[in-house]
Amino acid sequence: MKTEKPASAARHILLLNGPNLNLLGTREPHLYGSETLPAIEARLVARAREVGAQLATFQSNHEGALIDRVHAARTQGVNGIIINPGGLTHSSVSLRDALTGVALPFIEVHLSNIHAREAFRHHSCFSDVAIGTVVGLGSRGYDFALDFLLNR
Repeated sequence: MKTEKPASAARHILLLNGPNLNLLGTREPHLYGSETLPAIEARLVARAREVGAQLATFQSNHEGALIDRVHAARTQGVNGIIINPGGLTHSSVSLRDALTGVALPFIEVHLSNIHAREAFRHHSCFSDVAIGTVVGLGSRGYDFALDFLLNR
């Protein structure tokens, strides 16, 4: 008797984090929480592994490096992307173009509620082309995005 693997077994998800997110845990913990990026990544990698999926992680403070990583995802079997563009959220047409260019579904995540902050943070270059957005739920937003992609 052949047993089928769960649908998520073939899933390969990429977690991208933009500028300054390497400072999580110490940078403005009243806004972003006290959990570090390595701790968040480890939790998500373990969650993906539990259901037979793969989660690759990448963080950069450089827009071009993030764009290059998005381009590479297309040929690496990535099925979906979770991205927290950080400050690039409000200005990076180039990163947006990379995401739409590879045509992979992605979810935009923000630890803080960008709509309850300074007016310039209310606009996202990504929200209208993302399959969903999670804002203001702290690091748990990454978990919700991952669960959605695993069960999509």
